[in-house]
Amino acid sequence: MRYIALEEAFAIPELAVDEHRPAFWKQARISERYGKEFARRLPDFTEYRLQDMDEAGIDIQVLSLTVPGIQAYTDAATARDRARFANDYLARVVAGHPDRFRGFAALPMQDPRAAAEELSRAVRELGFCGALVNDQLQGHYLDEPQYDEVWTALEELSVPLYLHPGAPTDRWKVLDGHPELATAMWGWAAQVGGHAMRCVTGGVFDRHPGATLILGHMGEFLPYMRSRFDSRYPIFDHDVPLQRVPSAYIGSNVVITNSGVFSPAALTGAVLEMGADAIMFSIDYPYESSREAVTGLEQTPLSDTDREKIAHGNAERILRL
Repeated sequence: MRYIALEEAFAIPELAVDEHRPAFWKQARISERYGKEFARRLPDFTEYRLQDMDEAGIDIQVLSLTVPGIQAYTDAATARDRARFANDYLARVVAGHPDRFRGFAALPMQDPRAAAEELSRAVRELGFCGALVNDQLQGHYLDEPQYDEVWTALEELSVPLYLHPGAPTDRWKVLDGHPELATAMWGWAAQVGGHAMRCVTGGVFDRHPGATLILGHMGEFLPYMRSRFDSRYPIFDHDVPLQRVPSAYIGSNVVITNSGVFSPAALTGAVLEMGADAIMFSIDYPYESSREAVTGLEQTPLSDTDREKIAHGNAERILRL
């Protein structure tokens, strides 16, 4: 089986020492043991990463700058500079191993016009296959009008946007005293799933019907709520009603990966709900196990055809690999 993994993180040492990043990781409260392991593997591309890929049978990793990415910066000029630096850095890595790596662009969303221009440069000049951003930007979300030119660029370039967790979690009182719930264990999925639904109900995909949004972690809860979205949407008044029922966008404009959620039952349920054409394989390296990701897909009671689609076929189609 050919495997293409879409949500695979890397770090750049020159950016990792920026003043914003240590504060982010301290807030996330990563244990010392795992923090050291991640720090060892994130900036590496050959010693650990390629060996891990070979041992698990991963053919290609689509690389993206690890959290918090360019969204760590509050200053637009700094964000523009760091995004260009990060994308040029990644392009050199991909050029060194073109049969094993591809790239998602980092975007300076602090300046939407610059983000659209950097996306175009990264796709047309650097050969990237899309972009990845880390959730909301200082309380601003992708359904807001200022981001329409980014959606237009994505649509015109025919590349997807991967909406990844990683922004500082909004303060929910229910999570007080439980920082472990605020990030990857639960809060990030709820936040990013909510962000994606803002894009759906905000009409992003009616304005940009050719745009594709990718969600990781088995869709950040959304596949399992599709019927609920449809039953509840009609009971509310809407300033601009959707052209389709909410579930129609989830599985067409919004597609998912199984990153970090390797349960055969969960994947089978997502296939039954959304269809195998809407799901792609991912690991979340180095934060998750490549071997467990492969084993989880192998153990699903899916047809060989569906497994092929999820393992590589859908990524080849959606990312134009």
